[in-house]
Amino acid sequence: QVQLVESGGGLVQAGDSLRLSCLASTRTFSNYAMGWFRQAPGKEREFVAVIGWNNRNTNYADSVKGRFTISRDNAKNTVFLQMNSLKPEDTAVYYCGAAVAGANWYVGREYAYWGQGTQVTVSS
Repeated sequence: QVQLVESGGGLVQAGDSLRLSCLASTRTFSNYAMGWFRQAPGKEREFVAVIGWNNRNTNYADSVKGRFTISRDNAKNTVFLQMNSLKPEDTAVYYCGAAVAGANWYVGREYAYWGQGTQVTVSS
Protein backbone atom coordinates (compact mmCIF):
# COMPACT_ATOMS: atom_id res chain seq x y z
CA GLN A 1 0.00 0.00 0.00
CA VAL A 2 1.20 3.49 -0.86
CA GLN A 3 1.71 5.68 2.18
CA LEU A 4 0.63 9.32 2.03
CA VAL A 5 1.50 11.70 4.87
CA GLU A 6 0.04 15.19 5.09
CA SER A 7 1.56 18.06 7.03
CA GLY A 8 1.30 21.83 7.36
CA GLY A 9 -2.07 22.27 9.01
CA GLY A 10 -2.65 24.48 12.00
CA LEU A 11 -4.71 27.17 13.69
CA VAL A 12 -4.83 30.50 11.87
CA GLN A 13 -6.96 33.62 11.67
CA ALA A 14 -9.25 34.53 8.80
CA GLY A 15 -7.24 36.02 5.96
CA ASP A 16 -4.08 34.08 6.79
CA SER A 17 -2.30 31.55 4.59
CA LEU A 18 -1.11 27.97 4.99
CA ARG A 19 0.72 25.54 2.74
CA LEU A 20 -0.11 21.87 3.07
CA SER A 21 2.26 19.14 1.92
CA CYS A 22 1.69 15.49 1.11
CA LEU A 23 4.63 13.11 0.88
CA ALA A 24 4.10 9.82 -0.97
CA SER A 25 6.12 6.65 -0.40
CA THR A 26 6.10 5.30 -3.93
CA ARG A 27 8.60 5.11 -6.76
CA THR A 28 5.80 5.61 -9.30
CA PHE A 29 4.52 8.93 -7.99
CA SER A 30 4.29 10.46 -11.46
CA ASN A 31 1.74 7.80 -12.47
CA TYR A 32 -0.90 9.22 -10.13
CA ALA A 33 -3.16 12.19 -10.27
CA MET A 34 -3.09 13.78 -6.84
CA GLY A 35 -6.06 15.36 -5.14
CA TRP A 36 -6.96 17.25 -2.01
CA PHE A 37 -10.25 16.69 -0.23
CA ARG A 38 -11.54 18.05 3.06
CA GLN A 39 -14.05 17.00 5.67
CA ALA A 40 -15.61 19.14 8.37
CA PRO A 41 -17.32 17.64 11.44
CA GLY A 42 -20.73 16.29 10.51
CA LYS A 43 -20.12 16.89 6.81
CA GLU A 44 -19.28 14.65 3.88
CA ARG A 45 -15.80 14.65 2.43
CA GLU A 46 -15.67 17.17 -0.41
CA PHE A 47 -13.40 17.75 -3.37
CA VAL A 48 -10.99 20.68 -3.11
CA ALA A 49 -8.36 20.43 -5.86
CA VAL A 50 -6.63 17.95 -8.17
CA ILE A 51 -3.52 17.92 -10.35
CA GLY A 52 -2.77 15.44 -13.10
CA TRP A 53 0.40 13.46 -13.58
CA ASN A 54 1.56 15.83 -16.33
CA ASN A 55 1.66 18.76 -13.89
CA ARG A 56 -0.52 20.81 -16.24
CA ASN A 57 -4.12 19.77 -15.67
CA THR A 58 -5.58 21.27 -12.51
CA ASN A 59 -9.12 21.72 -11.27
CA TYR A 60 -10.58 23.37 -8.20
CA ALA A 61 -13.81 23.47 -6.31
CA ASP A 62 -15.69 26.71 -6.89
CA SER A 63 -15.40 27.55 -3.20
CA VAL A 64 -11.59 27.76 -3.36
CA LYS A 65 -10.91 29.08 -6.87
CA GLY A 66 -8.68 32.12 -6.78
CA ARG A 67 -7.53 31.34 -3.24
CA PHE A 68 -5.97 27.86 -3.35
CA THR A 69 -3.25 26.54 -5.65
CA ILE A 70 -2.26 22.91 -6.09
CA SER A 71 1.19 21.92 -7.33
CA ARG A 72 3.47 18.89 -7.34
CA ASP A 73 7.16 18.05 -7.34
CA ASN A 74 7.53 14.59 -8.84
CA ALA A 75 11.24 14.44 -8.02
CA LYS A 76 10.35 14.74 -4.33
CA ASN A 77 7.15 12.67 -4.40
CA THR A 78 5.28 15.63 -2.96
CA VAL A 79 2.07 17.51 -3.69
CA PHE A 80 1.27 20.90 -2.18
CA LEU A 81 -1.81 22.96 -1.49
CA GLN A 82 -1.18 26.67 -1.04
CA MET A 83 -4.16 28.20 0.76
CA ASN A 84 -4.54 31.97 0.83
CA SER A 85 -7.24 34.25 2.20
CA LEU A 86 -8.49 31.51 4.48
CA LYS A 87 -12.04 31.69 5.78
CA PRO A 88 -13.68 30.04 8.81
CA GLU A 89 -15.65 27.82 6.44
CA ASP A 90 -12.34 26.34 5.26
CA THR A 91 -11.98 24.67 8.67
CA ALA A 92 -11.72 20.92 8.11
CA VAL A 93 -9.41 17.95 8.06
CA TYR A 94 -7.60 18.02 4.74
CA TYR A 95 -6.77 14.73 3.05
CA CYS A 96 -4.36 13.92 0.25
CA GLY A 97 -5.35 11.19 -2.20
CA ALA A 98 -3.76 9.38 -5.15
CA ALA A 99 -5.81 8.33 -8.18
CA VAL A 100 -4.84 6.03 -11.04
CA ALA A 101 -5.83 6.38 -14.67
CA GLY A 102 -9.55 6.11 -15.29
CA ALA A 103 -10.62 7.37 -11.87
CA ASN A 104 -13.11 10.18 -11.46
CA TRP A 105 -10.99 12.92 -9.93
CA TYR A 106 -13.96 14.56 -8.24
CA VAL A 107 -15.24 11.54 -6.31
CA GLY A 108 -13.40 10.54 -3.16
CA ARG A 109 -14.17 6.82 -3.36
CA GLU A 110 -12.44 6.72 -6.75
CA TYR A 111 -9.04 7.38 -5.17
CA ALA A 112 -6.80 4.39 -4.56
CA TYR A 113 -4.87 5.74 -1.59
CA TRP A 114 -5.42 8.27 1.20
CA GLY A 115 -3.40 9.94 3.88
CA GLN A 116 -4.62 10.32 7.45
CA GLY A 117 -5.27 14.03 7.13
CA THR A 118 -4.08 17.28 8.65
CA GLN A 119 -6.29 19.65 10.63
CA VAL A 120 -6.84 23.20 9.41
CA THR A 121 -8.71 25.53 11.76
CA VAL A 122 -9.53 29.11 10.76
CA SER A 123 -10.82 31.41 13.48
CA SER A 124 -13.02 34.43 12.87
